Amino acid sequence: MSAPARTWWVRRPRVLRVLWLTLVWVLLWGTFSWANLLGGLVVAVGVLVAFPLPAVSSGGRLRPLALVRVVLDVARDLAVSSVQVAWQSVRPGPPIRSSIVAVEVPDDSELLMALLVECLSLVPGSVVVEASAAERTLWAHVLGIADEAGVERFRRQVARLVSDLMTAGVHRVRVVPERSGRSGAGTDPRDDPDEAPASGSPTTGSGP
Repeated sequence: MSAPARTWWVRRPRVLRVLWLTLVWVLLWGTFSWANLLGGLVVAVGVLVAFPLPAVSSGGRLRPLALVRVVLDVARDLAVSSVQVAWQSVRPGPPIRSSIVAVEVPDDSELLMALLVECLSLVPGSVVVEASAAERTLWAHVLGIADEAGVERFRRQVARLVSDLMTAGVHRVRVVPERSGRSGAGTDPRDDPDEAPASGSPTTGSGP
């Protein structure tokens, strides 16, 4: 690969982000003009400079057909849940019960957790109240669950969605944490695992 081609390959994510934000800017204005296009480029570059995104790494490519399956599954859940919530709103009887359900996720990918939260929150009757990729767990408020059978049914729904997302390969995209060779001002070096205390130096300030 030649040097210009290698440079383009390295900078490709940044260029794609600028183009995407520019497109969003033009769509927000509702009309295409050279002024809107140039203004969108300026705004996109300014946003990326002021709010830089963290670096990401990927162990493989996303699978478009599997992503289409995810969209179809979410659309089906959306239609079914809409009918169920509408019926629960008008049916006679006691008040509808709801539950907070904890669901374990088999991977600690932040992108997987983010997409899972978005998909579940789009479906009527379920809202994710807390999620932790590090703990591989999310907690959702689910309408109409009054027994263990309903809890297991919701967990099976989440497990199917997780399986589809992992088949699409979204869990392979990882955020690369930024590392600094020096600890920040005013911080305790003992909080940094890379900074080991010097040999023989005291770790406490005990008096004589």
